[in-house]
Amino acid sequence: MAGHTDNAIVIDAPMDLTWEMTNDIEGWPRLFSEYASVEVLERKDDTVTFRLTRHPDAENGIVWSWVSERTTDADTRTVRAHRVETGHFEYMKIYWEYREVAGGVRMRWVQDFHLKPTAPIGDSSMEKRINRDSQTQMERIKGLVEEAAARAGAGRPASG
Repeated sequence: MAGHTDNAIVIDAPMDLTWEMTNDIEGWPRLFSEYASVEVLERKDDTVTFRLTRHPDAENGIVWSWVSERTTDADTRTVRAHRVETGHFEYMKIYWEYREVAGGVRMRWVQDFHLKPTAPIGDSSMEKRINRDSQTQMERIKGLVEEAAARAGAGRPASG
C-alpha cells in the first residue's frame, strides 16, 4: 500500500509572481508556517538540494528535519522533488504544477509516498495529515501571494 495526495488551489495573481514566490526556497520559512529554516546545500542548474527543518510539532515537541532535492522546470511550470533523507518514509516523491486558469493560477501539489513498517503511523494516517496540512499551507500561500500582487499593483487584467 502506498500513500497519495492531490491538492490544488487557485491564486489570484500573475503566473510569474506565483512561480517566483513559491519556488524561492530560501523564502519558505516566511511562506510556510510549518518551516523554521531552510539550508541550501547545493545548486546545480535548475536543481537544488536543501535541508528543511520544521518548527517543533505540537504533539510532542519533536523537530523534524530532512534533505530534499528539487528540480524546477520554468518552461512547463512544473517541479519534481524527492526526499534524499527519507526518515520514516521508504520514499516521498512530490510534483508541483502551475496552470493559468480563470481566476488566476492553479497551483497543484501531488505527493506519492510509502512509510517504512517502523514508522509510528501508516500511509492512510499520513495521507490525512498531508491533506490537512497542504490545505492549510495552500490557503496561507494564496493569501501571501495575493497580498504581494496587490502591493505590486500586479493583479490580473480585468476581463471585458
